[in-house]
Amino acid sequence: MSEILLYKANECISKLTQAQDSVSTELQRLEASTERCLNAVDTEFADIISKIEKRRTELQAAVNAAARDKRHVLEEQHSLIEAEKSKVERECEGLQYQVEVRNITQRINSLSDQLDAATALSEPKENAFITFEFNHNDAVSHLEQALSNLGRVRSSTTLPGLCRARLKDLAIAKLQATVIVETVDYHGHPRNVGGDLVNAELTLADHIHAEHQSAIIEAEVKDLENGIYEIYFRPPTASRYVLKISVFERPIKDYPLFFDATEHNEAIKIYGRRGNGKDEFHQPVSVAVDDEGMIYILDTGNSRIKVLNCDLEFQRHINNEGLEGRSCTGIDISQQGLVVVNWRTRKITEMTSLGDTIRFFSHNAFQEPIDIAVDKNYGHILVADNGRSCVFVFDSDGKLLFQVGKNGFKLISSVTVGPAGEILVADSRIQVFSAKGDFSEEIYSEGKGRGAYGGIAVDADGKIVGTRTDKGRSIIQVMKLGGGNILTEIDSHSSKLRRPSGIAVLPDNHLVVVDLGNDCIKKYRYW
Repeated sequence: MSEILLYKANECISKLTQAQDSVSTELQRLEASTERCLNAVDTEFADIISKIEKRRTELQAAVNAAARDKRHVLEEQHSLIEAEKSKVERECEGLQYQVEVRNITQRINSLSDQLDAATALSEPKENAFITFEFNHNDAVSHLEQALSNLGRVRSSTTLPGLCRARLKDLAIAKLQATVIVETVDYHGHPRNVGGDLVNAELTLADHIHAEHQSAIIEAEVKDLENGIYEIYFRPPTASRYVLKISVFERPIKDYPLFFDATEHNEAIKIYGRRGNGKDEFHQPVSVAVDDEGMIYILDTGNSRIKVLNCDLEFQRHINNEGLEGRSCTGIDISQQGLVVVNWRTRKITEMTSLGDTIRFFSHNAFQEPIDIAVDKNYGHILVADNGRSCVFVFDSDGKLLFQVGKNGFKLISSVTVGPAGEILVADSRIQVFSAKGDFSEEIYSEGKGRGAYGGIAVDADGKIVGTRTDKGRSIIQVMKLGGGNILTEIDSHSSKLRRPSGIAVLPDNHLVVVDLGNDCIKKYRYW
């Protein structure tokens, strides 16, 4: 029993020693923090004093400049008077010896003129008034108010040991992940203000106990200013990671935070099934998204356009004579509404978002027009034609401007426009042209001759998203415009894509893809 008692006593002493060391460390940090704050106060006020001194020097210079200008005028007048005085004195010399009346008269007239001039010179051309004012405006009171509001001393009641952290969503390799940190005060109450010093260090978990720890992965901390902090990072590979979060250089309750990043990017939401009802599709092939995030799906087999919001919730159907024949295969957003291409009738139809026809046109060069895109920079309408193996470029009125490719493509699947007017055409690879049709680059050249893209789109940052099928495997690729590096791939592991076709980007790094083989629409996060 005595051994147990002694063991417990030693354990208690050890814990108290650790507690004492922890408090001592915090006291040392407090001293260092106090010194930093005092130095910051001195630095800030030294800067303010230097600004005040600069203003004082400017005002002194202004006083001296005003005095100098006045002095110059008065000294010029003084010199003129002195010259006139000397002239009179010279003329007065020997006057007492003058006896000729004529000479005396002339001298008298001259002196009379000089007397008039002297009278005029007797009034100074400048005055000696210079004053300095502080009360001409509210600058002094504003300065006093500003000084009274200058700086503040802020502390925090956050207790790091009670703060919690959690992964917001499933972490996916190469996609941005978010960890939410919720701060708590020493009474156990959630904090509702920000400003705490939060640090995060992310590494691979496999190397946490290794002799040489792995490289730190970049992580960004964002203060939401309500007691909650978000930590953003991008896991480079599918693996297990450890995130070490500290507040005021002290570990939080969830320290360290372990989590796994998967390589499988699953659909956030799936909408639709085969049929002709409100929530059903029959051979959907293409999709477009407007600036408000509304989604327009070309439901070809039902000869209509289905409109969804960004959460894939049904809004309405659009019907138009240009959609008839179950042969529309391309759709995009125009300046006035929507444009669609019908390969059977070889017509391009522009309609409002409610389905009213604005205009339509065709061209005798069309053989098998299968996709359409609108260049919002120039108002051009691009039509991909598989029969002619090229892309026709029209103005907004349907006048042919030029064509891209000239039999240089195999089986075209999609055409789209980049943020700077670049023309992107997909068959088994992606070719990029300037807005004038000049060849720029080839992306994913290794796919040439095998497999095919179903649809491509480009976001505002120049990231290309494309649906691709090769040897029965369907994926979504995310690539960089200008170089073509594959940034990530979406395999939709638990809900396989079957013949993915049209694709479009949504705000906040999301996309929607038409899964033709499953008669549905799927939404993913792609970056």
